[in-house]
Amino acid sequence: MNIAFGTDGWRAGIADAYTFDAVRVCAQAVAEWVEKSGEADRGVVIGYDRRFRSEHFAQAAAEVVAAHGIHVFLATGAAPTQSFSYATMRKKAKAGIVITASHNPWTDNGFKVKEESGAAASPPVLKELEAVIHPLESHPQDVRRLDYDEAMRTGLVELFDPAPDYLARVAELFDLDAFRAAGYTIVCEPLYGSASGYFPRLLGGGKTKIVELHGERTPYFGGVNPEPIPPNIDEFLARIPKEHADVGLAVDGDADRAGLGDEQGRFVTTLTLYALLMWYLLEVRKLRKPVVKTVNMTSMCDRLGEKYGVPVYEVPVGFKYIGPKMQETGAMMGGEESGGFGFAMHLPERDGIVADLFLLDFMRATKKKPSQLIAELMDMVGPSHYLRRDLHLDADTYQAEKPRIMDRLNSARPRELAGHTVTKVVPLDTKDGVKFFVDDGSWLLMRLSGTEPLVRVYTETRSEKEVKPMLDVGERMVRGG
Repeated sequence: MNIAFGTDGWRAGIADAYTFDAVRVCAQAVAEWVEKSGEADRGVVIGYDRRFRSEHFAQAAAEVVAAHGIHVFLATGAAPTQSFSYATMRKKAKAGIVITASHNPWTDNGFKVKEESGAAASPPVLKELEAVIHPLESHPQDVRRLDYDEAMRTGLVELFDPAPDYLARVAELFDLDAFRAAGYTIVCEPLYGSASGYFPRLLGGGKTKIVELHGERTPYFGGVNPEPIPPNIDEFLARIPKEHADVGLAVDGDADRAGLGDEQGRFVTTLTLYALLMWYLLEVRKLRKPVVKTVNMTSMCDRLGEKYGVPVYEVPVGFKYIGPKMQETGAMMGGEESGGFGFAMHLPERDGIVADLFLLDFMRATKKKPSQLIAELMDMVGPSHYLRRDLHLDADTYQAEKPRIMDRLNSARPRELAGHTVTKVVPLDTKDGVKFFVDDGSWLLMRLSGTEPLVRVYTETRSEKEVKPMLDVGERMVRGG
């Protein structure tokens, strides 16, 4: 099986490594961890997304957890991942399990673990889980199971709908009546995923018009990865000006990542969106607490931090690092390049719906269009030009290639990039990449994915013409050209 937790859970190809046996093995590890904590009476929340057979994988996990005498709160339907994080916290459950592969290709599914706070399981917890998983991988028949009907009959499995509590929680964060009365036209893109119907339920019913695309379930996700970035959302971006919309709000397949299109249908990068959200919390909410960002997040956060006297902490990629750092520092927000943004006033976990609504509230509070807010941000702490290039590698040889790729990256010592002197080279603490800084603050990062057979090359520059040369250099380092 070769089960290993990456930046956020374990993901693999359905019917390849991702099987019912594998899911049961992972569930056994969670059950044993909960038993070991001495708080098994608090129960476990289990939820799932809209991927192929996710509801059946969730039921299989429930059978295993119930076999340990642990009460299971099992979702009645697919829902955003963050709604299960909130349910874990609200129900005071000891842990949560979410069957989802987030934005991965439609051929994949995954297994995420949440701690009692709703945050992603921390690296120490994941190590404990893997210590149980690895010996079981070759003996899945040793996993304990309780027949589902029996678990239901005895009350060990309790069905619940996470939507009402989650929607009520979101309503506490915003003046939804003001949104409904604003008279906006908003194009929403759930990408066939778990957020279908959520934006209309939150924002509809007044003068504001909601145009939701791709709300139906199709495990094929329309043939694109359900990640809210171009070209996956080209149709969404084109629809914004056609509808004369004020903004476009998007989320990924399990709704924990946010995407944004301005009123002209132009994609707003996740780095710019995060800086906008930080600026919003500083200016509109008047917060002055620390911010956590990953190594591949924008330097605009650092410049905003300097301007407002707010500390900015940098951590490795993944909310398993962001969440604990947020709690340690009392941070008001945490975010990563993938569009995953979490807010302390809400959850120490990503929420694409709330992130999008914060941006909408920024528009409402300032009476400005997205493009106007972006222009002001760039005048203040920009310019910023960002792009990511995903280098897909052969899945069968990826694990063997990873050490060789890292050797090339660690030995690379360019004196300049895109005409700028290299001022600093930083190997990542997670030993899965290297980041290069140049004299004007621009940077180039190469990082090996922990969930897919690919290497991501990222750059943020002060000049748009330098983006492609930077990415080209990064790709040559990865491929050894």
